[in-house]
Parts: sequence; C-alpha cells; structure tokens
Amino acid sequence: MAGMRVLKGHGTGNDFVIIPDLEGALDLDEAMIQALCDRRRGIGADGILRVVRSAACADPAAQGADYFMDYRNADGSPAQMCGNGIRVFARFLVEEGLADPAGIEIATRGGVRRVRRLLDGDYVVGMGEATPVDTPASVSIGNHSFPATGVHVPNPHAVVFVTSLDAAGSLTRVPEVTPEHLFPEGVNVEFVREIGPGHISMRIHERGVGETQSCGTGACAAAWVVRRRRGTEGSIRVDTPGGTLHVAEGPDGLELIGPAAIVADAVLTPEWVSAWTAH
Repeated sequence: MAGMRVLKGHGTGNDFVIIPDLEGALDLDEAMIQALCDRRRGIGADGILRVVRSAACADPAAQGADYFMDYRNADGSPAQMCGNGIRVFARFLVEEGLADPAGIEIATRGGVRRVRRLLDGDYVVGMGEATPVDTPASVSIGNHSFPATGVHVPNPHAVVFVTSLDAAGSLTRVPEVTPEHLFPEGVNVEFVREIGPGHISMRIHERGVGETQSCGTGACAAAWVVRRRRGTEGSIRVDTPGGTLHVAEGPDGLELIGPAAIVADAVLTPEWVSAWTAH
C-alpha cells in the first residue's frame, strides 16, 4: 500500500477518498477502508470511491460500462449507489482524460448511470426510477417518533417531514426505523423541512457513516416524495448542510444536478501504512 495514489474529493460536503485502481490490483478490506476514512488518523471521508476498469473487476455489477464505481461506506460496507460520489468519480475520469465530459457511463451496484458535465461545471446524473416501499414506516429519535415514507433510489431511504431540522437532534445515534424487516441492509434517514414550493432542506443520517453533510440519493428520495406529496412541477431545490442540489424528473427517471470537487492528490506514506498495519 505504501506509495499508493489517493485523492480527496467531495460533492456538497459529502467527502470521499478516491483510489485509482484501473487494473483491479487492490483488495480493499473493511479495516483498510475504515483506516483511510478515519478523520483523525487517516485521510478522513464518508466513503471510498475505487476507480476500476470494468474488464478488470470481478464484481458482477461491473458490466455495461467501461468503468465501475466500487463505492464503500466509511465502515467498509458496500452501497448500491452514491449520487454525490458518482459526480466526483466522473470528474476524476474527466480530469484524467479517461472520459468525455459530454457523456460518461459508469457501472455501479445499482446499475449503469450516465453522467454529463454542464457548462457551469456542475454534473448531471441520471439516477433512474425511484421504487417506493408500500408499507408505512416509522422513525424514532429519542422519545420522538415520526411517520416515514420508504423509497429506494436505489439505496434504501426513509423520508421524514419535520417542521424544524432541529427535531432530528444530534444524530449521534442511529435512528430507529420500524418495522425492522423493511430495510434488512440498513437505511438512510432524511429529515426534511419544506421551505416553499419546489424548495426543501434536509439533514441526513447515512447507514454505515452517521450524519453527513449531504446525500445525493437522499436528495432524490426526498424530492421524489415531495413531488408526490405536493404535486410539484419542475425541479426541486434541496438544501443540505453542505450545499445545494437540484433534482429534476424526466421520462427516464430522476436527474441529480450538483457540483463535484477534487481537493487533494497524494500518496500513502510508508509510515502511515506501517502504523495502520501495527494498529
């Protein structure tokens, strides 16, 4: 691992360690991912984006596009998709000269997603269709319980409407979502406040991470629920603690629009690798 190239990027504050592994040579285990994402002893991030050529990847989801986004949460667990991460992933491909910004197809565990860069530098992701959960759900924080709407985009989400985002509390503990069988692989919880027509704000607790500054699939889930709750037309503005996203809906499903930044490019030092191995 010593000398391995790593980059740091984020989409509206949802941050990632990017690991270029085009030939699929790395076998990242949970312990290594947790060490890289550690905000005190590692680089610090909400998750890992491993960039690998689909032809060099054994994951069955790595098909239908030239590159596969191997996304893992900070605890090492895999996720189907990451709406903020895939924009950062696409920016990396563009800046490395590996993809055309006018149209990039990327394989994910949630299927192939198409990304393109706009003239202002933002990226648009075709997120596909949302799949609702028919059974009503409930989210509990401390002594407070809220009705929730379940939806997969394709990550599982429980969307809760609140009059104040403070109702979510500190989010240092995992919200309790019932019935438990609805989300056997865990669930992201969005606490959503309606500001006005086509405009919401939200806080997010992501499975395998905790509270995050933003969540792309969560923004899509919240916007999808709001649209059906209010009959809203046009795109929906979603304000997160880390910045603003926009969600539109067309004939091919949801579209997520937002920025992507790469802030650092480095290599792992032998000292860090030795310390991690000893730990």
